[in-house]
Amino acid sequence: MKINDLRGNPIEIACNVVWRVADTAQASFDVDDYKEFVNIQIEAGLRTVGSRHPYDDFENEEVTLRGSADVINRELLEELNDRLRVAGIVVDEAGLTHLAYASEIASAMLKRQQADAIIAARAKIVLGAVGMVEDALTKLAQDEIVELDDERRAAMVSNLMVVLCGEKDAHPVINAGSLYQ
Repeated sequence: MKINDLRGNPIEIACNVVWRVADTAQASFDVDDYKEFVNIQIEAGLRTVGSRHPYDDFENEEVTLRGSADVINRELLEELNDRLRVAGIVVDEAGLTHLAYASEIASAMLKRQQADAIIAARAKIVLGAVGMVEDALTKLAQDEIVELDDERRAAMVSNLMVVLCGEKDAHPVINAGSLYQ
């Protein structure tokens, strides 16, 4: 079925449910048609659980439909047991079997996922490059290889960051003069 996740994104979601009649009297007398009741409650429970969580979260700070299958399946099982208890029905297993963005937004969400992945990769590259630059400057100072004033230190930081973060291979330029000429 199609539902909206926590962030309002339309998604397609499906589940598989294994259930049984635990109390035949309740199933026969407390609801008109227990099989129809089960189907309605499964749909309602799936909508409820699906709308509580976002489809995904690249910061990994939230429980998501895509990334937290164990949590979602456990939550779905509890939700369905709560709903079906009044009819003497027990759910033994429940789990998502299909999860996708709805077709009308699938390509846009794929682009967003790709952009988020590129941003995350870039952030990791920059963080690593900063650490490498710090290590290089510390090592140069400790081993007294070269003494850098503020301007030369800034130029070295800039050059190293460009080389370490750039998309293309570095092409060294040999400086025959001085920075001060």
